[in-house]
Amino acid sequence: MDLRLPAFAVWLLAIVLLPGCGAGTPRFTTKAHTVDRAGVGPGPLEGVASYYADEFDGRATANGETYDMNSLTAAHQTLPFNTRVRVTNLTNGKSVVVRVNDRGPFKDDRIIDLSLGAAKKIGLIADGTAPVRLEILELGTQ
Repeated sequence: MDLRLPAFAVWLLAIVLLPGCGAGTPRFTTKAHTVDRAGVGPGPLEGVASYYADEFDGRATANGETYDMNSLTAAHQTLPFNTRVRVTNLTNGKSVVVRVNDRGPFKDDRIIDLSLGAAKKIGLIADGTAPVRLEILELGTQ
């Protein structure tokens, strides 16, 4: 009994199955990041903020700087580096101005990752996340 597949069946399987291989989105990329409409729209953008600290302190950020968890910086997926953003905690009304120097957050429900220093300024530490409003003050050039 011959169990080999006909040549057309092999090609059909290849055409159907191979396009999905390796189609995942990489965590890091060397492609230039584009600014989406949400990042520079006419009004503020709202979502959930989180923060990152100890594990990343002293490591390189996406723009090549050394991450200082006590600085007033942030990670955003699309805003150009050096963009200045006012982040307002919608729970308590506290706000802080941060500079984007990293990429992230990498969780679908988050809009921005703040440094520990920035998170402290807006009372984010206890809960770890909070609803926030982002207002772009100055768009970066990178």
